[in-house]
Amino acid sequence: MPADHGRAREERTPAMSALPAKPDLGQLRKQAKDLARADGIALSEAQFRLARRYGFPSWPQLQSYVRRITEYGPGLQHAYHQDVEYYRGRADGLLASAEDGTPHACEAFARHEQPLTRTGASTVIAREHGFRTWRALQAHVKELPKNGEPFARAYQLIEAGDTAALSTLLNEAPHLVYARGTNGNDLLGMASATQDEGLVRLLLARGADPSRANAHGWTALHQCAYSDLPKIAEILIEAGAPLDVPGRGDGGTPLVVALFWGNRAVAEKLAARERSPRNLRVAAGIGDGALLDELVGPAGTLSPNAGAHRGFYRPHSGFPRWRPTTDPAEILDESLAWAARNDQVDALRTLAARGANLNADVYRGTALTWAAARGHSAATETLLSLGADVNHIGTFGGPGHGVGITALHLAAQSEHLDVIEILVSAGADLTARDALWDSTPEGWAEACDSPAAKELLHRLGRR
Repeated sequence: MPADHGRAREERTPAMSALPAKPDLGQLRKQAKDLARADGIALSEAQFRLARRYGFPSWPQLQSYVRRITEYGPGLQHAYHQDVEYYRGRADGLLASAEDGTPHACEAFARHEQPLTRTGASTVIAREHGFRTWRALQAHVKELPKNGEPFARAYQLIEAGDTAALSTLLNEAPHLVYARGTNGNDLLGMASATQDEGLVRLLLARGADPSRANAHGWTALHQCAYSDLPKIAEILIEAGAPLDVPGRGDGGTPLVVALFWGNRAVAEKLAARERSPRNLRVAAGIGDGALLDELVGPAGTLSPNAGAHRGFYRPHSGFPRWRPTTDPAEILDESLAWAARNDQVDALRTLAARGANLNADVYRGTALTWAAARGHSAATETLLSLGADVNHIGTFGGPGHGVGITALHLAAQSEHLDVIEILVSAGADLTARDALWDSTPEGWAEACDSPAAKELLHRLGRR
């Protein structure tokens, strides 16, 4: 073959065309034969040109794509991330959701008759992508950079924020708006994790469904609540995104996701329209005094709704497994932490007065550690004034992160200088060491690239 043969073929390649949402391999073969006769070229050359027309670098890769779509139909999931380990993480996440009883996740295991194990989860992920084995999926993922699959190309354009190129690709392959990636994630959900309003508006204009959920019950609105993107939330709500659907457990509405992280900007947008579920932790997180009074009396007596719909407890599988209970003390104490992470000072005072334990570590963080982690000076001062232990040892975040930590460790990690000053003035131990890394708050500041916090802690330690 001459050295420039590949370039010559490239120059003769027709302009890219749209591949049908339900492509037929027989029709594609007929198109290749017709092209070969019309242009007087070999069938292999015609197949190559046809593959290029549809955006694939070769005929075998086009065939492989079409076979999977034909066999698995619209439920086929498309690989789009080039890191093989990414899919291992998605398998672990799917398993965690199934163990929590999330309907879509449980259905995936049942559909492929797999047990709730890591091996079973890997098999489910592979088969949802159209491959019989995990090894076959891995081989496919390694070829993603060069196999030309349109969904992966669309994902790359979203990552690059290239609205114009994505628009062109959707012109060529309009079915991508309705296609699903790993664990049922679609392009709208991916775009909703960015700050690019143009991408979201484009996908909605092309027919993307804002109510569509992935395998975890997670919608695009959940995603922007998780990422604290109030402008994206407004666009989705205007497009009809539902506000009351649960993701990752009963009661896991977009508002609850925002409140879990203390993402007040987007939480306020959501709460202005819908406050579901109206339980005690939501009332505390949004600072709804009237709802607090309705759910917990002056003597600390809870109404039946105070602890309702608390099945959601973690936003992803990086948090450990847990089960909320109906214990009134747990419900009250958890709500105190939700008030703290959202800097709701009045709610903190109300809950403390009605019996909440200021040092309770109900699930991965006391009220004080959450206030410190989020950089809430007002909540930090309020909790300390109410009697919270400044040196309480607790947990925070995932099990591989916050074990045996203090509030000062978390303030140092995130470089919340005002909170550091408040904690140290209240007697925070500058020499406290966490149980996982055996490191002081100053060590955490250094490890987490928080130089201003490191300098402040060093200076305070020399007083």
